[in-house]
Parts: sequence; C-alpha cells; structure tokens
Amino acid sequence: MNAIPRLPSFEFDEKILMQGAEISRRLDQLRMEKFPPNAQKGLRQFSMAEVAHYLGVSPNNLKRLHLEGKGPIPATSTGGRRFYTAAQMQELRFYLDKTGKSDAKKYVPHRKGHEKLQVVAVVNFKGGSGKTTTTAHLAQHLALTGHRVLVIDLDPQASLSALHGFQPELDKNPSLYDTIRYDSERKPISDIILPTNFPGLDIIPANLELQEYEYDTPLAMQTSNEGKRFFNRLGKALTEVDERYDVVVVDCPPQLGYLTLTALTAATSVLITVHPQMLDLMSMSQFLLMLGNITKTIKKAGASVSMDWLRYLITRYEPTDVPQAQMLGFMQSMLAEEILKSPMLKSTAISDAGLTKQSLYEVERSNFTRETYDRAIECMDAVNFEIQGLIHKAWGRL
Repeated sequence: MNAIPRLPSFEFDEKILMQGAEISRRLDQLRMEKFPPNAQKGLRQFSMAEVAHYLGVSPNNLKRLHLEGKGPIPATSTGGRRFYTAAQMQELRFYLDKTGKSDAKKYVPHRKGHEKLQVVAVVNFKGGSGKTTTTAHLAQHLALTGHRVLVIDLDPQASLSALHGFQPELDKNPSLYDTIRYDSERKPISDIILPTNFPGLDIIPANLELQEYEYDTPLAMQTSNEGKRFFNRLGKALTEVDERYDVVVVDCPPQLGYLTLTALTAATSVLITVHPQMLDLMSMSQFLLMLGNITKTIKKAGASVSMDWLRYLITRYEPTDVPQAQMLGFMQSMLAEEILKSPMLKSTAISDAGLTKQSLYEVERSNFTRETYDRAIECMDAVNFEIQGLIHKAWGRL
C-alpha cells in the first residue's frame, strides 16, 4: 500500500509576511488604478437636491440664488441640472449665514461658548458589526451638514483609514500612537492630523504601531504616574485642538483593551453597533459586563466616565428576516429608550461602494439602480440625522 504523502511543514512567520506583503502590493496597485497617481481621493459633485437637503433649504431657494447671481456658481449639465462641489456647499452655508434671517446655527452649526467638544466613541467587541462603516458615514455626514469633524481610527487594522484613501503600511502616515506613547518621541496631536477629501473632515489614520500602546501601557503602569492614568491621554491630547472641531468620532478596535478604554474615557457619548442575531447579542452582553467592571476599576483611579448619551445602532438589518425581527423585538423590550429609532438596513449599495474604498456619500447614484441607492441613502441619512440630533441636544439645542 502506498503511503499517503504528508503535508510539508513551513515557517509560519515567513509565509504570512510574504502573503501580507503581496496583498498590500496588490491593494496599492488597485488604489493607483482607481485614484490619481498621488493616491489622493477626489469627491464627486452633489446635485442641487442633495445640497438643499444637507443645507436644510428648499431646492427652489438655491435655484433662485443662482438665477440672481448670488453665492457660488454651480456646474450645469446639458440637461440643465445644477451640481455643486462639497467646497461650494460650504461656501453656500456661510453665504446663507450672513444673509439669512433665521438662526445662524441652522446653516453653520459650529459650537459656541459653553458648548463642549463632543467625542463619540463607536464600539463593539465583535468584528463585522458595521462599526467602521458606521463611523465613516457618521463623520462624513456631520461634515456635509456643516460641522467641523475629526475622525480617529484607533483600530490597528486601519479599515477606516483605507476607506479614506490611506494605506498605512505604504503611506507611512502617523497614528494616534505618536501622541499617546510614553517616551520622548511623543508628538502633539496637531502634528498627526491629516485632511480628507471631505471639506470640514480631518482624520488621524491608524497603523500597526497602535498595537504597541497595548504593550507599553502595562509597563508604564508599573513605573510611572503617566501609566497609572493612561485613560486621560486622549482627552488631554484633544485639548490642544479643542477649538478647531465640533465633533470627534472615534472608531475603536473590536477588543476591550487599553486603546478602547482610553477612547471611552475621553468620550462624551457612546454608540454601540450590534447585528440583531443571537451570537452577536451574546457577545455584546459579555462585552458590556466586562466593560462595566473595568470601568468601575478605572473610575476609582480617577477616570471620568460621565456620558451625555448611550445608544445602540442595529446594523445590517433585514426586516423580512423573521429571526432578526424577533431579536430586535427582544432588544427593544429591554433597551427601548436607548436603541436608535432608525436601524441601518443591509444594503448592496453600501457593500458594493466599499469594494472601491468608497462610502455611500462618495459613490455616484448612477452606479446603482435608483431604488437601491435611494433606499440606502435614505436609511443612512435617517440614522445620522438622529445621531446629529443627540449631539445638538447635548449642546442644549432643540
């Protein structure tokens, strides 16, 4: 009888390094094909209806301004449709702010006076809950509606960074680690902030070096007071740029480590994404129990854990899926007041946009059937306007 040949052994580290490098090279090749040679993302133009929607005015009002020669001049298609760039949308905001009779905050919602910087931590213990997609679309929506936004990618896997056109292992961009590290190489947070293709939206990208914080912190806790109060590092760093932003949105890693705890201590509110299935809910339950116990411990050490709001966002929801609908009902029976009224429906438009490293706000509507795109953008806007309303309520606005 012939012997069955045994599988050849291999050096694990060499193999995964080789595969990682090859995947990275091919991704960069794809990026260079999709984007300009300098790898900077552009941004499509927005229709007059879209601009009116995000400004909170009627399309007829914008049309009248254009006919009267007021405000920025839109591009006009052969069919007579008017389109504005995102920068022109911002210009329109400030024009309406100066000339409009209503409350300026309607057009330029920048915080004023006593209104504190809002830091929204987007968290989940389990990967695949839509956390990064939620973070990206929330940050972009807030920028489109006139807020000054900083989004922080705290996940060493850097998916949020990739969605905004950065490929950390090739671009050699900084990360928040450069600001919260414990040695003499620490940099001010203002040195690591980069612009995105959305006016009003800046980013601190991620890279694998972020993981070093998880190893450095336990050592620093044994040797310094800085380490013992690790949870204050992001909050202190943000004071330097407090006046530059209205909202900071943080994409936390899918684990309950020092990075997540540092983000949660700096946060003024928490958004937990959850897929309405039994295993996901069980995972979230364990996450909440662990988080609560750890928070009690760091609270005794002087951490501030006071929040303006906590909400659960149902993601990738399929209303026709009976088990999902039952699970949503189960969650609502316990957390009715803290579940966002608008779930994020599962959408091929969102997943297809992600294939080209784009968000729903970036892709052209013509790339999809009208019903598919409109359904997805309506759902996305409903979620984000609801969260925006919570942010404004935290400032004491109606």
